[in-house]
Amino acid sequence: MPSPAERPADAERPSPAASPPSLTEVETHGVDRIPDAERSATPLDLFRLAFGGANTFSTCVLGAFPILFGLSFWQGLAATLLGVVVGALILCPMAVFGPVNGTNNAVSSSAHLGVHGRVVGSFLSLLTAVAFFSLSVWSSGDALVGGAHRLFGLARDDLSYAVAYALFAVLVLAVCVYGFRFMLFVNKIAVTSASALFLLGAVAFGGDFDPSYAGVFTDSADAATTALFWPSFIGAALIVLSNPVSFGAFLGDWSRYIPASAPRRRVVGAAFLSQIATLLPFLFGLTTASVIADQAPEYVDPAAPDFVGGLLAISPGWFFLPVCLLALIGGMATGTTALYGTGLDFASVFPRLSRVQATLLVGALSVVFIFAGRFGLDLVRSISTFATVIITCTTPWMVVMMLGYWTRRGWYDPEALQVFNRRQRGGRYWFAHGWNWRGMTAWWVAAVLGVLFTNIPGQFVGPLGDLAGGVDISLPLSLVVAAVLFLALLWLFPEPRAAYGPEGARLARTVEVPVPPIRGPGAEGALSDPAAKLPA
Repeated sequence: MPSPAERPADAERPSPAASPPSLTEVETHGVDRIPDAERSATPLDLFRLAFGGANTFSTCVLGAFPILFGLSFWQGLAATLLGVVVGALILCPMAVFGPVNGTNNAVSSSAHLGVHGRVVGSFLSLLTAVAFFSLSVWSSGDALVGGAHRLFGLARDDLSYAVAYALFAVLVLAVCVYGFRFMLFVNKIAVTSASALFLLGAVAFGGDFDPSYAGVFTDSADAATTALFWPSFIGAALIVLSNPVSFGAFLGDWSRYIPASAPRRRVVGAAFLSQIATLLPFLFGLTTASVIADQAPEYVDPAAPDFVGGLLAISPGWFFLPVCLLALIGGMATGTTALYGTGLDFASVFPRLSRVQATLLVGALSVVFIFAGRFGLDLVRSISTFATVIITCTTPWMVVMMLGYWTRRGWYDPEALQVFNRRQRGGRYWFAHGWNWRGMTAWWVAAVLGVLFTNIPGQFVGPLGDLAGGVDISLPLSLVVAAVLFLALLWLFPEPRAAYGPEGARLARTVEVPVPPIRGPGAEGALSDPAAKLPA
C-alpha cells in the first residue's frame, strides 16, 4: 500500500461537507492544506475575488497612465487591451495550484524551487502586497479627501490625507484579520456596487468625452517626441499588464478553498475572465484621463500628475458622493486581496507569528511605505517602478511554476509541500539542501535580465534598456529566457524520479535516487520512504 506521501491530493477520499464558518469568525487556517470538508468555494467565488480586487479606483489610476505617457485615446485603448489580454493569459494557469494542493501558490512552488526556495514566492507576494495595498490607500484616500473637500469644505492638507490613509488602512487590516469568508463577503458587495458606480460615471462624463483626443504623438510632433512613441506605448501596456500579473502569487490563496474535483478549465476560465472584466475600471481611467487632459491639462502634467484631483475638477457636483463611495468600496477590495495572502504566507515563513500577527506586521510595513511614498517620494515614479519590478520578477517565477506543473502532469505530494511550514527536513522536494537550483536559476537569471532591459521613459530605465532602440523588451525576454533555461536545465540535469507522479515526466528526464525521509517536528518517522521509487 502506498504511503500517505505517495498518494496525490486528488486520490484522497473527500470528507463530508461541513457548515462554513460565520463571517465574524476569525480564520484559523494558515498555509496548511485546507481540509476537503471546508473547501466549499466555487470558480465563481474566485472570479468575484480576483475581479473585485481589481474593480477599483486604483485600477483607474493605472488606466490613466497611457494618457500620462502622452498617448492618444485610441493608442491608449490599444495599449490597455494588449496589457489586459496578455496579462490575463499569463495569469490564468496559476489558478490551478490551489484546488490541486489545497494551499497557496508560494507553498506549491516548493515542488519546483525546493523546500527553502519557496521563500521566493513569499518575497514576491510581499512586494506585490506593499505596492498594491499602498496604491489602493493612496488613490482611495485622495479621492475621499478630495470629495469631502468639494462636499463639506474639508481642508486638503497633509493632516487630512494622513488621517484618511490611516483610517483606510485600519479598515482593510480589520477585514484581512477576519479572513477569507469576510473578504469574500466584501468582494461580493464590491463587484456589484463598484461596477454600477463605474457605469454611472459613463453618464457623468459621457457628454465631455471626445475619442479624438490626440495626445502628443501627432503628425506635427518633432523627431525627438516621435521617437518616444513605441517606448511610451509598450511602457503603458506593461503598467496595465502589471495589474493581472500581480495576482499570480495570490490566486492560490483563494482557489485553495475550491474542491480538487472542480474542472480545471472552469477554474482557469474564472481567473481569465476576472481580468478581462477589469477593462471596466481600466477604460473608466483611460476615458476620464483623456477628458482631464483636454479640459484640465495641468492635472496630467508628467512632472506632477494628479489623476484624482483632475477627476474631481471635471466631475459634476452630483458625482462627488459616488466618487467617495467608489474610493471606499473599491479600495477595500484591492487592499484586502493584496494584504490577506501576504499575511497568510508570512505566518509560515516566521513560525513565531500567527496568521493574524503576520497580517498586522505586513500591514504596518505597508503603512510606513504609504506615508513615505506619499509625502517623501515621487508618487507616480514609485507606482511605475514598483509595477515594473513586479512584472520582471514575478513573470519568470510564474513561468517556472506553469512549466513545472506541465512536466509533473499536475501531480504533487501534499505532505512534502508542507515540510518548510512544519519546520521539517527531507521529502520529495528537498533536492539540494532544500533548494532546487534548476528552478531557482531559471527564475533569477530571467528576472535580472528583465530588470536590466526595462525601459519606461521618464520612469525607470535599466542599464541595458536602450539596447533595443529604446523599446522595452523586458517582458518577452524574461518569458523566453525563463522557459528555455528551465526546460534545458531539467533535461541536462534530471530531477529525482520521485518528484514526479505515477505517469512519469513530460518534456524532462529523471534519475532514480532515494527520497530523503521527512524528519523534524511531528514527522513521527519517515513520511517519505527513503528507498521509495515510483515505477518507471
